[in-house]
Amino acid sequence: MSSSDRANDEFGWIDRYAADLHRSAKELVEKGEAARVSDEALAQIITAAVRLYYAKSELEDRPVPAIVQEGPETVTATEMLVAVSEMLRDVHLGPMELGLWFRRRPGENDPMPDEHHHTTRVATGNAGSKP
Repeated sequence: MSSSDRANDEFGWIDRYAADLHRSAKELVEKGEAARVSDEALAQIITAAVRLYYAKSELEDRPVPAIVQEGPETVTATEMLVAVSEMLRDVHLGPMELGLWFRRRPGENDPMPDEHHHTTRVATGNAGSKP
């Protein structure tokens, strides 16, 4: 969808306000003021994001970036795991179900040319031979 189409789209406001929401949330966390956002508002934001993420990635049949990349610690592992753990609990799932549903991105398991060559040599028992 072009930017002119988005300007006339009744849901175009989501794109316009996403950056504001992201920036404000980051600022609240940095100031230690996350409590200023109600539990209900946070649940609505997360629910909407999960619902949109699922629909978009399934309809477009491709991995959609889930996290804004801002540097090495965009979202820490602890932040991510705390949030994911609570989301799983909220829908009565555990790590076992997550493991069953976990999927690799398309092409992620494709061997790199050098890896394929090495794997072939090892598999044929020629690990010590030169390429």
